Amino acid sequence: MKKTFSIIRNILAIIGGLTIIVVIVMWIMSPYFDVNIDKSSLGRYGERVELLQQSGDYAADTNVFSMQVIQDSARAKEIRDYFKLDTLFPENATTWEKAVAIGKFVASNIPHDNQKEWPEHVNAIGLWEYTKGVAPAFNCRLHSILTFELLLAENIKARYITCMPHDEDDQDCHVVNEVWLPELNKWAMIDTDMGGHYVSDMDGTPLSLKEMREHYISDEKMMMYYAFGEGSSKVDYYYAYMAKNTYWFSCWGTLSYYQEDYKMEDVVRDSYVNLVPSGYEPFNVGGGNTITTNADLFWDASLVIGKEQP
Repeated sequence: MKKTFSIIRNILAIIGGLTIIVVIVMWIMSPYFDVNIDKSSLGRYGERVELLQQSGDYAADTNVFSMQVIQDSARAKEIRDYFKLDTLFPENATTWEKAVAIGKFVASNIPHDNQKEWPEHVNAIGLWEYTKGVAPAFNCRLHSILTFELLLAENIKARYITCMPHDEDDQDCHVVNEVWLPELNKWAMIDTDMGGHYVSDMDGTPLSLKEMREHYISDEKMMMYYAFGEGSSKVDYYYAYMAKNTYWFSCWGTLSYYQEDYKMEDVVRDSYVNLVPSGYEPFNVGGGNTITTNADLFWDASLVIGKEQP
């Protein structure tokens, strides 16, 4: 009998040890749940969320605008061949799997830095050459432009969007991409800067900027994937950082390759569309740009038509 109890005790000890190991591995490898974040330690997090909660509602208005992405098949092929994009994911990959693979590729090769010298050519290939010849890193805007062109080259509908704070004296905004996922009929945010991030709900469905903003306001739980789920540091910082930078949004009305490569003249650069909450006066908005409170129109996927460059 003693021998039997000893065997059972040893088996239970082994099971217990394995359970602990599994829990530790899952904790290390899992995305970072916001429930694990001590929000009281996030500096001005509460103040930033309160600003979002007190902001005016979105509402339809009389401003008329259109938003579109223009495709160029020849340029798309040039970018696909240069970066060998077809090696990043299997042929049957979903849109989100392709987007994450592209995001990982950019984030793992290009860290964040505020470049001391502005790149001569602000386009996917020009930016990649810049990292080899001038500096191996650059800021969030250049990250997003590069990523946008890679996504577009794979015929993924995407837009790079400037995420703005409430405070006019805060000049630290952030730029990320939104990709349209036809399989899920929704937008999803993807950020290749600062190690790379995306955010999901508790079921693992990737969230858009609009949904992130709504989650902050309602205090609904999110999962934040630092280094696209392969790391766990800097998540607290990013959690509070995006609470600040989802107050209002700005995006080109028309987007294509060479969008901010001003040496290229035959590019449509019509105006910015700025989505703000009702009653808010945005700052640094030049003349000729659109200010709207119409979130439904701003995020309407049918406006991103992906037509061919004439």
